[in-house]
Amino acid sequence: MAKMDEEGGHHVNWKDGRVSGAVYHGGEDMQKVIVAAFERYCVSNPLHPDVFPAVRKMEAEIVAMCLKMYNNPNGAGVTTSGGTESIIMAVKTYRDWARVTKGITEPEMIIPISAHAAFDKGAEYMGIKVHTIPVNPETRQVDIKRVRRAINPNTMLLVGSAVNFPDGCQDDIVALGKLASKHKIGLHVDCCLGSFIMPFLEEAGFSVQPFDFRVEGVTSISCDTHKYGFAPKGNSVVMYKDAQLRRFQYYVNPDWTGGVYASPSIAGSRPGALIAGTWAAMQYMGHSGYLESCKSIVTAAKTIAHRIRTEVTELRVLGNPPASVVAFAAAPGSSLNVLEVGDKMSKRGWHLNAVTNPAAVHIAVTRLTVPVVDQLIADLKDAIGEAKLSPSGNGTMMTLYGLGQSSPVGPTMVGHVAEAFLDTLYKA
Repeated sequence: MAKMDEEGGHHVNWKDGRVSGAVYHGGEDMQKVIVAAFERYCVSNPLHPDVFPAVRKMEAEIVAMCLKMYNNPNGAGVTTSGGTESIIMAVKTYRDWARVTKGITEPEMIIPISAHAAFDKGAEYMGIKVHTIPVNPETRQVDIKRVRRAINPNTMLLVGSAVNFPDGCQDDIVALGKLASKHKIGLHVDCCLGSFIMPFLEEAGFSVQPFDFRVEGVTSISCDTHKYGFAPKGNSVVMYKDAQLRRFQYYVNPDWTGGVYASPSIAGSRPGALIAGTWAAMQYMGHSGYLESCKSIVTAAKTIAHRIRTEVTELRVLGNPPASVVAFAAAPGSSLNVLEVGDKMSKRGWHLNAVTNPAAVHIAVTRLTVPVVDQLIADLKDAIGEAKLSPSGNGTMMTLYGLGQSSPVGPTMVGHVAEAFLDTLYKA
């Protein structure tokens, strides 16, 4: 198994910093701290707090630290297995809240087209109708007028991102909050990717628009500790304005023959080792550590955006990303295919993300990316030159995303490819 990682012909060495997001590495010293926590709590399970009281306390403290970070120390929250579960749990919470408090039996939610796919996933699981709203092509923020028009008596939830995954931009949370307050509905702010970057921007000296619980109308926030919090993969936090709202997330069955069953999220048994590792990572980094991490990562991201804008005329940066993600598309009037550029970058050892509407490529900067910014720009310039002179048209990005645009049945074909890909993951 080790040889598979070390000798694979198409292996991506994440340690060299050429991977967009995916690996949020806090350093070798952090890794030792996390592994030590794993070893001590490897068999622990927070389903049994009487058996593992320390893990229960660590989980409560993780939630409390995140609530403080997002300026709601008297709020409530729960840890989950990741951002997707945090978002699905929030969707479930508002569905049940709307049923009990507003009598809504056919709930609807309104999300930007740039919102994470987990909202659609949660809506599909929970039987909720979704209204998807376009974003402004320049600012990349959701169209507030269209959101306002979409609100109706069945609306239970509005969604905004700070920041979103496709282009790393932030919606107008203040405007969304005003709408949520006016109509007495929920507003969830997805900070899964913004996680431990957004709360430190202002103190780090960067400009940032309001996004947390200080904004009137914000009723819940999701934050991934396993991204820029450098916690082990498999941990996130969903936070609510108060404990009363959080109760709608719980599942409680007092009549089960096996005894009273109550769980805060989807899982029953959960890995206490991940909670211990998350707690240890947060304690080890501390406020000052996260502040310095924010400074270095955001400085690198802003350097990338600035150099693309000033040195790479064939590309344009999407919106005005405030944090760690930079997305670039072909400049107006350019014949350049940016997905071809993405494929050329792959041949140079980079693992970037392709996004759509418009076609673009993004990089989520991590601590590993910081030392290789100059190399990124140099390789990007070379990749553009090669894409213009000798486009192959058969790279991964071109093939998959080109297929989706090939015909009216293109998206269906891409879906079948994705299903086949998932099948192959389970071939031993």
